[in-house]
Amino acid sequence: MRIGIDISQVVHGTGVSGYTSQLVENLAKIDKKNQYILFGASARAIGKFNDLKEKLKDHPNFRFKIVPIPPTILEILWNRLHILPVEKFIGQVDIFHSSDWTQPKIQSQVTKKVTTVHDLVVYLFPSSVHPKIIAVQKRRLNLVKKEVDIILADSQTTKVDLVKFLQVKEEKIKVVYLAASGEFKPQDEDQISQILQKYKIKKPYLLSVGTHEPRKNIQKLLDVFELIVQKNPGFSLVLVGKYGWGPNLEGYHTGENVIWTSFVPKEDLISLYSGCRVFVYPSLYEGFGLPVLEAMACGAPVVTSNNSSMAEIARDAAILVDPRNETQLQRAIEMVLSLNLENYQKMVRASLDRARRYSWIKTARETLKVYEEVAKR
Repeated sequence: MRIGIDISQVVHGTGVSGYTSQLVENLAKIDKKNQYILFGASARAIGKFNDLKEKLKDHPNFRFKIVPIPPTILEILWNRLHILPVEKFIGQVDIFHSSDWTQPKIQSQVTKKVTTVHDLVVYLFPSSVHPKIIAVQKRRLNLVKKEVDIILADSQTTKVDLVKFLQVKEEKIKVVYLAASGEFKPQDEDQISQILQKYKIKKPYLLSVGTHEPRKNIQKLLDVFELIVQKNPGFSLVLVGKYGWGPNLEGYHTGENVIWTSFVPKEDLISLYSGCRVFVYPSLYEGFGLPVLEAMACGAPVVTSNNSSMAEIARDAAILVDPRNETQLQRAIEMVLSLNLENYQKMVRASLDRARRYSWIKTARETLKVYEEVAKR
């Protein structure tokens, strides 16, 4: 088969970027037979495709087609006007796996269309999403509903939401779970200390990771931490992630002992996960919530939301709370902070055991199986 995959989002450094990179890298590990054409479009970040190119240089069945077109232009051409067939760039393919941003026009009647839907936050929590993103996603999802042969959902939560909000038939949806990449594992104290010094962080600290936007519920966490630090004055709160939209740093009500790092490269993030006393992820909604698994893979005890995919993925390996309930969130965090060594280590082991249930090789195998099945139709 000739399989086209839109990898345009790998340049953005988000969870969707990680999904695309990991999927492609692990497909390369398991599939030497099929031919892959990796389509990437960017104007200002075109050099960021080079890292993936380097990783796949020894895989001759993977080739790249990178074009200097801004994603905003392709959004107009593909989502709004639905013109300019993707075959103009990559030639005819048997399967085309579209991205999180655009649903291109496909000229061939025999090409099977696959896409991944990570979440339906634009329908569930529109007030927490930038209006521009709502418009883009709704245009794309309308085309997905009408044209795509198979939708890959990150979780059962997303599958249920697709049926409920888009009236997609269940048989068109395949749940394929994500995973933390293999680099996420507990680090030794020397490595942790080196990274903490780099960001001027001292133990003990709480950690939260995610793009700064209203859905991530950052202000609630800041309010809770202000109460926690009154009883635990030696603790700090470390917030990792680049600015998305909504309040900037000056727009949050922030007390003392709060450290904002902005974006952190993966190799440093692994040590920050490994060194934290507790990882807190009080998001209002997630299609998967990958930072929860990344933290668990590094042995961090986790407090996260009792809603959507976070409860589905973490289950009894984390403490689950209503993210809107300040008292619940505070009590859960303080409970972890007060654990004796034996019970704390039980939480660490529970995190590690839960993370081991997921792997990117498994994700790639299940995705390839979907390609093979839909190609036979």
